[in-house]
Amino acid sequence: MNQPPNSSPPPDWRRPVGVAPGTWDYVHERTIADHYDAFVADTPLCALDQQIVADEFSLPQPGKTVSILDLGCGSGRIAIPLAEQGFEVFGVDLSTRMLELMLKKARERNFEGQIHAVRANLVELDCFSACSIDHAVCLFSTLGMIQGRANRRRMLSHVARIVRPGGKLVLHVHNRWAAWLEPRGTRRLVGSWTRSWWDRNHEFGDSVYAYRGLEKMFMHRFSRSELVSDFTASGWKTTKLHCVAPDGSSLQSHRFVPAGGFVVIASRS
Repeated sequence: MNQPPNSSPPPDWRRPVGVAPGTWDYVHERTIADHYDAFVADTPLCALDQQIVADEFSLPQPGKTVSILDLGCGSGRIAIPLAEQGFEVFGVDLSTRMLELMLKKARERNFEGQIHAVRANLVELDCFSACSIDHAVCLFSTLGMIQGRANRRRMLSHVARIVRPGGKLVLHVHNRWAAWLEPRGTRRLVGSWTRSWWDRNHEFGDSVYAYRGLEKMFMHRFSRSELVSDFTASGWKTTKLHCVAPDGSSLQSHRFVPAGGFVVIASRS
């Protein structure tokens, strides 16, 4: 359900590092959070990433606590199923309203004490101690909502510090080259590449677009090599890199058609 903004975000000078103006508007727009579940309900990628997460994490053994850090948790789309499987979940988001909705769901399902809400900027995760969480997930291209490659690497480095040795990170991003399949996509790619040469605030793959009543939503799309390089530079070992079909409904093994995105499974050595 598309809803126009009906409230004003805090002033721009309060915008945290790595948070683009459009993202700042997004996290403070209450109607986006209130209608988020309905908006993504029929999105194929949501079903796919939930299945990937279920496949990657073995169910906790009886009496053993296994914790997962859900980065950009939103209203609990991933946190609730993880709690149902017996995991302890720490959901991190910058949107107060999203966290409120997640906790409301947790109370309704008797998951209080099992799902924890943390309001924080993903680039600034100093609130978590080193080696304090078993695993982490960052889905629905949340990493791409962070502006600036240095900031994205900073977030990945924080997560590598927080996750215990042997832990996993499951992460999804959009593929830059999927634009070839989109109307005027080639033009946008060329424009982004050209702009990256003269605008120090723009990186190849950055885009700003209208989204659910917001005029300047930010998203960075990745190339495969950029993504792997960022993981390596941030202390992660990439163990699997899945290509997601353009419609987000499944993984694809061929390269005849550009992938819609990537799902990375990385390990903390």
